[in-house]
Amino acid sequence: MKVDQKGHTVTIKDTQGDFNGFVEKVTQQFKTFEKHNVIIDLLSDSGLSENDLKVFLPLVKLQKKAKKSFVIVASDLDFNAVSDKLVVVPSLLEAHDIIEMEEIERDLGF
Repeated sequence: MKVDQKGHTVTIKDTQGDFNGFVEKVTQQFKTFEKHNVIIDLLSDSGLSENDLKVFLPLVKLQKKAKKSFVIVASDLDFNAVSDKLVVVPSLLEAHDIIEMEEIERDLGF
């Protein structure tokens, strides 16, 4: 697991290729990231399904309560089949753009 912090955003990348182990590590260490916007980089994990991403729902709820963003970056998915509660995008650039837009919305009180 590689953690990269830039400003108020933390990018967490799976470097082991073990999705379940990665989810467990992120969940265990989530208290250290909760004051930041979080990007979960799963670009290196091929073969993930839309259903696999549902394990992040509890963390998404925590982030929403804390008024922070939680974005998952994954490729080769049917983005229309992903739960509406999850924000999933195909690139890191889009993840940063989503966080920026959500920050603006929160500043404006939406």
